[in-house]
Amino acid sequence: MPRVVLTQNLRRHVDVSECTAEGTSVAECLENVFSRHPKLRSYLLEDTGAVRQHIAIILDGEPIRDRTAMSDPVTHASEIFVLQALSGG
Repeated sequence: MPRVVLTQNLRRHVDVSECTAEGTSVAECLENVFSRHPKLRSYLLEDTGAVRQHIAIILDGEPIRDRTAMSDPVTHASEIFVLQALSGG
């Protein structure tokens, strides 16, 4: 099953340990995690369901391509890493 990992910074706001989540896409896996930790949704997603601007989701070492629907496919061996993205100069 895909593994979902959040940085310590995000876990400070919502107590979510590293976990596994069923699904065939990033969206399905995150929905699985949200069902167990509903408060996490508002930290990661806009009201529209898209990934917030300052959140990065890395799938198997690469940023996801679809930040709107999170349709990027996952495998049983995938790792979804979620972190706050920094901006500025």
